[in-house]
Amino acid sequence: MPPLEKIALHRLRIPLFRPYRLSFGAVESYDVIVAAITDRDGRTGFGEANIITGYTDETITDGWRVACEFAARITGIGSAAAKSETLKLGEHYPFTASTFGTALEMLESPPILTVNKTHPVPLLGLLNATEEDAIHAEFATLLADGFRTIKIKVGFNAGADARFVRTVQSVVNGRAKIRIDANQGYSADEGVAFVRSITPQDIELFEQPCAAGDWDSHMAVARAAEVPMMLDESIYGLADIDKAASLKAAAYIKVKLMKLITLEALTHAIAHIRACGMQPVLGNGVACDLGCWLEACVAAQHIDNAGEMNGFLKPRANLLTQPLIFRDGSLWLEPGYTPQLDETVLERYRVDTYTAS
Repeated sequence: MPPLEKIALHRLRIPLFRPYRLSFGAVESYDVIVAAITDRDGRTGFGEANIITGYTDETITDGWRVACEFAARITGIGSAAAKSETLKLGEHYPFTASTFGTALEMLESPPILTVNKTHPVPLLGLLNATEEDAIHAEFATLLADGFRTIKIKVGFNAGADARFVRTVQSVVNGRAKIRIDANQGYSADEGVAFVRSITPQDIELFEQPCAAGDWDSHMAVARAAEVPMMLDESIYGLADIDKAASLKAAAYIKVKLMKLITLEALTHAIAHIRACGMQPVLGNGVACDLGCWLEACVAAQHIDNAGEMNGFLKPRANLLTQPLIFRDGSLWLEPGYTPQLDETVLERYRVDTYTAS
């Protein structure tokens, strides 16, 4: 593969249509690092990472600094050597490294990104409402839009959260699967109290009740739960998947491109989850359209449940010139689709920019 000719980086802040409520705070905008890497044959690959501290230990400030330093270091070397350096970077800055990992992979036109026929990738719908009348109205809209799996957020107050879940269950009443996500919001005692206050009706899984590194608290909740458990923030690589399997900590494991760094590593992790007797769930609900498209290409070939790569539906602008197609609760992959960055969007939402050549 030819050496890298130029790396253009963009730091963006793109506001959302509505705040995305999480246990550790509301997300009002995406803080995104976008990379465009061009080699000496004129081919260009793209990558993006939305760095939200809480999902990761990285910060957008450090991520941007590291990305600029790394771009200067790898410009002029071959893509194979650059990929090796990217994986090393990912040991400490996985989200930042993924910006480069997917861009470098795209230069090679991997088969996973080749779409030969129109393919729907079913997505998860997010239920934001918290009051019963509003829940009825929003769920009706989600059903009309084609969603058959929905997610609700908890992790705020165990007692109030349990009452909220019971209300959602009464509204859903067998018409959709429910995923519950605590985003690390509970202590062990709070998580145990929560799962003992809910029933399994329509619940597909309960995601990440406790802090990412607090496996003991998670296991206390898992032992008390009658619903299947899923780990997300606790999982970064194969060692974490192996630990979850050995502890029998979860029936489901969620993976994201931004944590696995490359498409190759992502597909390998999905296979490894199945080999360990668990089910993979894929998708980043806080990625822009580029990241969602990349994950959807993987999901089309390797995932058989609702994808969580719905982040492209949240921001007021997307990165790509050709919008992704959302219809009937699915992201539709189209043959011949080639992602291209929208320079107007880059200019409008740019916080900073850097070019290494």
